[in-house]
Amino acid sequence: MRVDIYYRDEVEGKHSYLAVPEGQPIPEEAINTDWQVEAQRVEVDDDNDDLPDYHIANALAQIGDKGYAITALRDQ
Repeated sequence: MRVDIYYRDEVEGKHSYLAVPEGQPIPEEAINTDWQVEAQRVEVDDDNDDLPDYHIANALAQIGDKGYAITALRDQ
């Protein structure tokens, strides 16, 4: 699966990242005017769906559950 990645600034110079299926809008419950495009058409490996560059674990499972995957800031 390919995803589009968005980011927003957080405290202490950290960023939150949001992954949504390629070409799909950000789901209503995650809409925030602070989201900026980070990358498009990022390939997510079916066998290892973590996106370590974006601090997103289990991206495919998260997308399956809620339509998007998001960074866990506590893991940064």
